[in-house]
Amino acid sequence: MDRRAFLLASASLALWPGGARAALLGGGTTVALVTADLESHVAVVDLSSGRILRRVPTLAGPQSVESVQHGVAVVAHSSAGALSVIEGSSLRVRSVVRGLGEPRYTAADRRRGHAYVTDSARGEVALVDVFRAGGRAGIVWRAAVGGPARHLSLSPSGEQLWVVLGTKAREVVVLDLRDPRRPRLVAKLRPPFLAHDVCFAPDGRSVWITSGDRNEIAVYDARTRAVRLRLAADAPPQHVSFIAGRAYVTSGDDGLLRVHDRRTGRVRGTVRVPVGSYNVQQGWGVVLTPSLSQGTLCIAAGDGRLVRRVAVSRSSHDACFLFTNRY
Repeated sequence: MDRRAFLLASASLALWPGGARAALLGGGTTVALVTADLESHVAVVDLSSGRILRRVPTLAGPQSVESVQHGVAVVAHSSAGALSVIEGSSLRVRSVVRGLGEPRYTAADRRRGHAYVTDSARGEVALVDVFRAGGRAGIVWRAAVGGPARHLSLSPSGEQLWVVLGTKAREVVVLDLRDPRRPRLVAKLRPPFLAHDVCFAPDGRSVWITSGDRNEIAVYDARTRAVRLRLAADAPPQHVSFIAGRAYVTSGDDGLLRVHDRRTGRVRGTVRVPVGSYNVQQGWGVVLTPSLSQGTLCIAAGDGRLVRRVAVSRSSHDACFLFTNRY
């Protein structure tokens, strides 16, 4: 990989933190992992050129992917009831975790090397130890949440986990994780609409919940669990991620990515993305949004400007960042 070209690829890279630049110059780089849902693999995409570096074979139906630590990612295969653990050093599946009903999404506790995975079929959240002794990931505990768990978000402190119970959910539940091996269900919330996605702001003080049935977002106070702000949004379902003081909200049905001020909710920018670009992920000062219907990956700068659009597969449901020294 031409690291100089990567640093000069767009003005967005001026936002990259020094640690990322050091990693690039130190012999490794950060790539995007993108699910190829219909083709049983995960694509490894060079962020600077958009070139597909390789395709990592997986079980059928890779639907979501999340980096747990900078060199390990978890892929959920809902139809297979399993997880694949991809290692950045080899860019191969290191282990497969079975015994789940319908795994959906993952929230990472990067300090502990743990992954919280929603299991819609069993109405549970499973804690997966990615670095368990012997090198094989495994399930540590399961917590019942009372419904078809899907999107979830872990607080920056690692002490709270908010879980949406469905794609158009009447309830969002809160787990207390102060003792991470003894989770406690401490609250059930009824949003002012049917909820879809949930995401903690970087400071941990607010939680954004998006809608599965309305053009609206609710911003909650994380401490009081009361709605602090309600924002107009594009067509549901929306998804949200954050970089510093900005919130990035996608509407896959409208093909839009909007950049909001995190504190006021004011829209600071709008960019068109391919229809079907539902999920959104941030890292290193840039934003990724893959398209479920068109199989593309869009890379946007921190201010929302579209930097690159990459054709990846027939259908790409999710994407994340992963550090590798293979390139």
